[in-house]
Amino acid sequence: MTEPKKNLPVDEQLRVLKRGVADLVSEEDLRAKLTRSLETGQPLRVKLGADPTRPDLHLGHAVPLRKLRQFQDLGHKVIMLIGDFTATIGDPTGKSKTRPPLSIEEARANAQSYLEQCRLILRSESEVLEIRSNGEWLERLGYKDIIGLAAKYTVARILERDDFSKRLSSGTPISMHELLYPLTQGYDSVALQADVELGGTDQLFNNLVGRALQRDYGQEPQVVMTVPLLVGLDGTEKMSKSLDNYIGLSDEPHAIFAGLMKVPDPLLENYFTLLTDLSQERIAELLAGHPVEAHRQLAREVLAWLAPDADPDAAEERFRSVAKGGIPEDLPEVSVESSELNDEGRVSLARLVALAGLEPSNGAARKLMQNRGLKIGGEVYTDPQGTVSREQLAAPGGLILQKGKDKFARLMLKQ
Repeated sequence: MTEPKKNLPVDEQLRVLKRGVADLVSEEDLRAKLTRSLETGQPLRVKLGADPTRPDLHLGHAVPLRKLRQFQDLGHKVIMLIGDFTATIGDPTGKSKTRPPLSIEEARANAQSYLEQCRLILRSESEVLEIRSNGEWLERLGYKDIIGLAAKYTVARILERDDFSKRLSSGTPISMHELLYPLTQGYDSVALQADVELGGTDQLFNNLVGRALQRDYGQEPQVVMTVPLLVGLDGTEKMSKSLDNYIGLSDEPHAIFAGLMKVPDPLLENYFTLLTDLSQERIAELLAGHPVEAHRQLAREVLAWLAPDADPDAAEERFRSVAKGGIPEDLPEVSVESSELNDEGRVSLARLVALAGLEPSNGAARKLMQNRGLKIGGEVYTDPQGTVSREQLAAPGGLILQKGKDKFARLMLKQ
């Protein structure tokens, strides 16, 4: 990431901040706010709200976080708003049905992990980072307050939200609590007096509601800025853990390198623009060359800011070794208790895959084998009902399992 550059001219700040942005409502308002900030020395308050529905983040989440970091480096204050309260409601987020709500305890546990990973990208100094929870104000709202908030927006305007209009036309039910969600999120901007709200393109409607509500509450409307949703490694849908097309922020450096080497060629420009600070001229130069070299530079650029203490040469060497069919030496070791063995001294291979953390369940492990995604000792294994003997687990070096190209585990019988 770039070094902090406070007090840059407004045009230069705009050049940095507009890179990779999908929607900006509006540039004129942002220019005015940046100008006033320079004149008064008062930093802008830049909000990013996140409902902690999952504890782990991936490179798709890094896109808005990197934009927040740019605001920080320009001297502005970032507000990481954890939606522990709104996570208990369930936002449709562009889907055809509502997202299942979490308990407040689940949301807050996820939030802790979320914030730890955010700090891989964001600066932590108090003058540029503020951590808030929308439960601070939303839990205090009474029924009269909710009715007053709802009175500030019409049903017709809420139904302009694309996923709501599609569900309405298809006859798919929409619950009342879902209609209140954009208002609830918008009220966060009122409570925080945000100058700018950042989000993915799927949050444009909700963020514009916040802009409208601020005006209704007598505040200066926030600027709304959205960034594209990063397409996953399958090249078809946005990066998502549930689709297994992601690269985790906390993955090992070699896994990050290997994942970025698999980015589909047509997505390289998008990844370079959203995940690196390279100039457009340098990106064009790389794209005009050999795709392998472009992938290699992408992987090194991302590692430079995401895992600055990692050795990129070692990550690349491991990738090349595995790509040639090699098995790394430094594999994670998993001990298998004797109690896992049946009376015949055998254990289900699906169980071992789950124990190794290569899949979340025995069923997912069996599906992995059916899809030819598992190797044992370098050989593809396809029998979902297969078992492993005590002797195999007790052998020197144990049993080596491999999922895909670069996920390994060494299983050994606990003595």
